[in-house]
Amino acid sequence: MVSSDKLAKMHSPPMNYRNYITIEPNKRGGKPCVRGLRITVYEVLEYLASEMTEAEILDDFPDLRREDLKACIAYAADRERRLMISSLSA
Repeated sequence: MVSSDKLAKMHSPPMNYRNYITIEPNKRGGKPCVRGLRITVYEVLEYLASEMTEAEILDDFPDLRREDLKACIAYAADRERRLMISSLSA
C-alpha cells in the first residue's frame, strides 16, 4: 500500500527540469544536457538504469548535483508523457 506521504508527492507539481536541462545546437549534437555541461540526460539515465547509485554517479561526475539527477528523470517522464499524448492525438 502506498503511504499518504508518497501519494502527496505523486500529486504535487513535478520539478521544473527546465532550470537544469539545456539544449544547445553546438553542444553534444543538440542533445539535452545537464546545466550546459557536456553530460547528456541520456547518459545520466543510462547510469541510473545500469543500477549505479546516486552516490556513485555524483562521485564519478563531481560537477553533477542530486537535483540534476532528479531533473533528468523529470525530463524523461515529461518527454514520455508528451509522446504518449501526441500518439493518442494522431
